[in-house]
Parts: sequence; C-alpha cells; structure tokens
Amino acid sequence: MFETLKNAFKVKEIRKKIFITLLLLLVYRIGCYIPVPGLDSEQFTGIVEGNNFLSLMSAVTGGALANGTLFALGIGPYINASIIIQLLTVGIPALERLSKQGEEGKKKIAQITRYLTLLLAIVQSIGVIINFGNEGAIRTSFFWDQEWLAYIFMVIVYSAGAMLTMWLGERITEYGVGNGISLIIFVGIISTAGQTLIITPIQTMVESGFDVSTLVSIIVFCVIAVVIFAAIVAVDLAERRIPVQYAKQVKGRKMYGGQATVIPIKISGSGVMPLIFAFAIISLPDLIMGLFWPDSSAYSWYSQYISGGSGPWAWAYILVLCLLIFAFSFFYAQIQFNPEDVSKSIQQNGGFIPGIRPGRPTADYLKKISNRITLFGAIFLSLVAFVPSFAFSFAGSNFVNVFSTTGILIVVSVALELDKQLQSQLMMKNYKGFLK
Repeated sequence: MFETLKNAFKVKEIRKKIFITLLLLLVYRIGCYIPVPGLDSEQFTGIVEGNNFLSLMSAVTGGALANGTLFALGIGPYINASIIIQLLTVGIPALERLSKQGEEGKKKIAQITRYLTLLLAIVQSIGVIINFGNEGAIRTSFFWDQEWLAYIFMVIVYSAGAMLTMWLGERITEYGVGNGISLIIFVGIISTAGQTLIITPIQTMVESGFDVSTLVSIIVFCVIAVVIFAAIVAVDLAERRIPVQYAKQVKGRKMYGGQATVIPIKISGSGVMPLIFAFAIISLPDLIMGLFWPDSSAYSWYSQYISGGSGPWAWAYILVLCLLIFAFSFFYAQIQFNPEDVSKSIQQNGGFIPGIRPGRPTADYLKKISNRITLFGAIFLSLVAFVPSFAFSFAGSNFVNVFSTTGILIVVSVALELDKQLQSQLMMKNYKGFLK
C-alpha cells in the first residue's frame, strides 16, 4: 500500500485528488471540535461512555458524539438512510425499476436517500436531545431558560451538521479518491483509536511505573494487534472463485466467446453491517427505555446485564449477539447476491459452470455455495465480536478497549478498498500513456 501511495503522488492528477480528499477530511475533523452553545460536554461524555451502542457511534464520529460538537451525529443518518433505501429497493417495485434505469435511476435514488437522511437526522437529533436533556446535559440558561427554544436550536444544529457531513462525503467521492462516506468513518475511527493508543501506554506507565512488566504489556499488546489485523486482512481478501465458461459463437465471419472467467464470492461480503445491526438491535431497548423510563428498574437491569454484557447474564448477551450476527449475515447476503439473477445472466450470455447444467441447477448450486460461504463469514464476525477484547486482556486491563471490533473491520476494509482505487487509477493512467 505504501508503494501504491508513493506511485500515486508521482501522478499530477491523482496527487491533486489526494490533496482535495485530505482538505475535505480536515474540514470534517475541524467540525468535530466545534462546540455547540448550551451543552455540558462532561455530561454528554458520561452518558455516551455508559452505553455500548452510543460508544460505538462516538468512535465512528471520532469522539464528536461524546463531546456534543457540531458533527455529533456524524454520517450515521446517511448510512441508515442508505441501508433503508437498499432494503426497500428489494421490496418496492418502483424503487427496483429505478435501480435498473442506469445513471438516471441512480441519481433519483440518491436524491431520495438525501431526503430520507434529513428526516432521520431530525428524528435522531430529537431523540438525542430529549434523552440527554433528561440527564441534565443541556443548559437552558443560554436560551433565556426556555427549554423548548434550546431543543429546537439543538435539533437544527445537529441536523445541519449531519447534512454537511453527507455533503462532504459526496464531494470526496466526486472530486477526491475513494468513497467519501467510508473515508469519513475511517478518519473518525483512526482519530479515536490514535488518541487511545497514545494515552493508554502513558496511563499504564503512570499507574504501574515504567518497569519490565509494563514494557512487556506494551509489547504483548503490539504483537496481538498485528496478529489480529493480519488475520482480518487475510479473511477480508479471501474469496471463493466459481469458474464460468462461455461457449464460442460464430456471427458472420467473426467468432465470439470461448472465454473463461470466474464469479468471486467474498467470505466477508457483507462487511461490518451485520455487526452494526446486531449491536443496534441489542441497544435499541436500552435507548428507548432511557428516553421514556430513565428511572425504572427494568432500564437499569437491561443496561447492566444485557446491553452491557456483564454479570451473570453475560452468556445471554453473547448468545443473542451471535444469533443476530448470523441472522443479519444471511439476510444481507441474500440482498447483495441473488443466485437466480446471476444464473439468468450467465445463461443469456451463453455461459455455464463446468459440470453444472444452466438454469435452475446453476441457481441452486450458486445458492448452496453462497450459504456455505455466508456461514463461515458469520462465524468469523462472531469471533471478531469477542476475540479481540479477550486477546487484548492478556496485555492488561487498560488495553481491552483500545480497539473496537467493528472499528478494526471498518479500518481494514476501507484501507484495502482505497488501495484498490489508487491502483485502478494508476493503471488507467498507464493505459493512457501507452495509447499516446
């Protein structure tokens, strides 16, 4: 990857795109530190750190949610809107027709996604403000002791921050390098993890003193981190390649076809989405009860034992989380990969899988392979959800929460995708130079 970056900076057009990307990401990071008048950041931080899902969302926003800054919602509303539209495209015929209308259809779907993002940003802002307001995180003295005015102001500011984040992501995609939304999430996680990486060893040395055991803990942590990242990279790049042979066709005086290709099916094709969905579903009752019944015993019990994953009910948390990861892995795999459509496309182009008859047998074969690969992917995600924290515990209690499991997956997948994007652009430049 470093060699790719080195070669990319040698090309003027790609270098310009990289600088535009870095400039827009810098604007985003500045927005993550702009305070919002009338908020008690210490109260915000305490509430977020006490909730697993909010802590995950805060890590994705680079700590903006925990500090209650302008970009506290981050890119979350846009991601949720994109997922909802993607799911509705499968079930609503009108959206399905739009998705098949080429570039014009994609533009219309993108516009619908933006409107839904605004709606979700307003709803999420209202939920966050009411929930945090009940905990005393909003100072109404900034608004002449008018609570309703404070709430309206906060909703407008946070909704505008979410829309501005979406706009920055789209501009990065259009004028920069890579997917802007993914890069914004990547930068948020890296910034949070970077601060933790610097603070944790220093805190360990202050508490325990700089002795041999502290040095060993830091070395063990580094070794475990390298091993985990290497394993995740290996699985992320792993794929099952199904061979496809196309028959030769004679049209006029020319012969077409006769080529062999493959259908790549990745083990982690659904990426980190099943993990995010699973954490969100487990934390949803926690958020709802915290919003409407913050003083109830059911809320404290659920927050401590189920969504917190501690105490005698830790096994229930692990079991429910694994079941949700498996369910969402298979559900998301069916949305992304449709064996019947692939089989129909292969047959229409005169292709076949060696040893498998075209039509329904091909669709059944692809479905069987997809289910098997999805099963291994779900097992991998379930292990990733728990193994890193368990492995880092060998380096000491201070190192357990340095990296979040979803953060590791997102960082690896986005870095690999950015490397592929740069390589493809370099290859296009080489082709242009050859043609000239």
